[in-house]
Amino acid sequence: MPQPQALAPHRIAVIAPSPVSMFNLAIPEMLFGKVEVDGRPGYEVIICAAEPGPVPTSGGLDLYVRRGLDAVREADTVVVAGTGAPYEPDARIVAAVKEAAADGKRVASLCTGAFQLAEAGLLAGRRATTYWAHAEELRRRYPEVDLQGDVLYVQDGPYVTSSGYAAGIDLCLHVIRTDYGAAVANEVARRALVAPVRPGGQTQFTHTPLPPERGNACSDTRGWAMRHLDQPLTLTDLARHAGVSVRTLTRRFRAESGVSPLQWLLHQRIERAKELLETTTLPMDQVARASGLGTADSLRAHVVRRTGLTPSAYRTQFSRLGTAASADTSSAA
Repeated sequence: MPQPQALAPHRIAVIAPSPVSMFNLAIPEMLFGKVEVDGRPGYEVIICAAEPGPVPTSGGLDLYVRRGLDAVREADTVVVAGTGAPYEPDARIVAAVKEAAADGKRVASLCTGAFQLAEAGLLAGRRATTYWAHAEELRRRYPEVDLQGDVLYVQDGPYVTSSGYAAGIDLCLHVIRTDYGAAVANEVARRALVAPVRPGGQTQFTHTPLPPERGNACSDTRGWAMRHLDQPLTLTDLARHAGVSVRTLTRRFRAESGVSPLQWLLHQRIERAKELLETTTLPMDQVARASGLGTADSLRAHVVRRTGLTPSAYRTQFSRLGTAASADTSSAA
């Protein structure tokens, strides 16, 4: 009896404009290349350029890119890297991303790659972002874009844009989580030694991430809380562990994480619940207790609000067990 064939990897075409940021170009290959699903690569990453051959970089070197923009037609997702500075969009790249969008492909940009997407008209009336130092220039050139200057990445429909430098890592982890779930994305983050994936959602929703942490005074307390998510933690519990007053804890926590302690705690509980939905067949009430969300009803409300899917639907879509959980484990979903 013939064996079923493994699914082909999701193809990602990364477009290198000129002069391309070497850091931008390295991020997709580094993160997408670490994805394994059921023992097979989750992605195939193809670097391409408007003109194959040597492509100047913002660092003064030349990179040799073998593929032209024909690679975009073969891709499922298209990522436009940035140059680290505003530039006049390349008409060939603009035409390629416009064609990709017309074909229903997901299109993303890193840093100033957003200028190419905006020139193609993909961001008109949509939320988008770019590197903060060039946000005003993008706003001036493309006033029809709903520019979000204070986020790391943003998704609006099939278009995903990130700010500069390391924000591209957050965008790639968001894409991985959208395609393969939180457990796979968090494993990639662990392999790459980068921060775990921040809040995101399905492709039809727009979500913004938690800001990056800017200090470590509360790092021990965050680690302790992560090990005790199944317990009913309060602000007083967190402050007692940190050895400070509730007021001091709240001030330090917000300074480091950009959010309040309880907002941070809720985000971690939801992420834990999503991992349990993906990697176990625990009944919904047990998932809720293990993640500290209390009841199956509370679990359902939070998962629907975050992902647009019920817990049972989320489990069916992202289960890493090969089969979806049986209906009797989903009665509360």
